[in-house]
Amino acid sequence: MSTTVASSTEADGELSKEERLKRYLLDRAQNGELYFKSKFIADEVGLSPKEIGALMIKIRDSASELTVEKWSYTSATTWRVEPAWSR
Repeated sequence: MSTTVASSTEADGELSKEERLKRYLLDRAQNGELYFKSKFIADEVGLSPKEIGALMIKIRDSASELTVEKWSYTSATTWRVEPAWSR
């Protein structure tokens, strides 16, 4: 049996969650912009809506490959995401 680097990284907690969410967003926004509410993608990324909201702030401030903005608030924040290269 061998231990992979990916499983070691996933065990690190928040970094793994942030990377998982970032990869999901990059995949979904590769053809243009993406609008979503955290509660609707929570099951797909395996995070709670609250975790996604906190991570979106981090991703907005640190991810050079994505453009992230709070789009609107109607019963929950709607996020707008697009690849940075599309601007």
